[in-house]
Amino acid sequence: MTIHLADYEDGADYAGRYKHDLKKLQERLEHIQVAHIVHGKRAIVMLEGWDAAGKGGIIQRLSAEWDPRNYKVWPIAAPTADEKAHHFLWRFWKRLPANGNIAIFDRSWYGRVLVERVEGFASDAEWRHGYDEINAFETQQVESGTTLIKLFVHTTQKEQDRRLEARLLDPWKHWKTGLDDYHNRSRRKEYLEAMDEMFARTDTATAPWSVIDGNDKKAARIAALTLIADRLEAGVSMEPPPLDPKVEKVARKALGLS
Repeated sequence: MTIHLADYEDGADYAGRYKHDLKKLQERLEHIQVAHIVHGKRAIVMLEGWDAAGKGGIIQRLSAEWDPRNYKVWPIAAPTADEKAHHFLWRFWKRLPANGNIAIFDRSWYGRVLVERVEGFASDAEWRHGYDEINAFETQQVESGTTLIKLFVHTTQKEQDRRLEARLLDPWKHWKTGLDDYHNRSRRKEYLEAMDEMFARTDTATAPWSVIDGNDKKAARIAALTLIADRLEAGVSMEPPPLDPKVEKVARKALGLS
């Protein structure tokens, strides 16, 4: 099905009990992470979206109850000189999760067909070939047993501007904004064109895209965490491991349990 970002701009207020529903989701996600650990399953959660769309807030709440030893957040910025000397996917291969781990990518390999395309950091031949390279890369991950979840968090220009203004007015949010925010904002039309082609070329049966309406932060967080939980659960056994009888025997004796 063709993805149109304009279909994700309602921005309706969250109708549920946000704190209650969020807590329930985080408890569920805690169990899901344990299932990945004990069953040796690996997963990738990847988020793309506009500046100030709320990706960081989603990631913060996604991992709030997770054991930090078994997940890693990778904030993806411009490649270093060493990374530029390699194939563009090299730096992502280095960050793939081991068995029992979940990797979260805050931006991703889609930079090749978004920012590198729009800003001219990649040649036409490079970014055009990037679609096939990305599809092959993602297929390899899925076929090797990794659960791959691709989210795009969308906001309207009006909502993005409101959040950028908030970053100017709140001194404790100054660190979250910079010249790139306004440069990218000025090229929204070109980025929309690149996004349209990105969805058309990389929304595959093996690695589908899911778009989150990010115009209401609470609704976006619940929608994103629900989708992630559903997808992660589908890829791992949610049967808890049995307790080792030897451990149980020793524990009951030590704790005075019958």
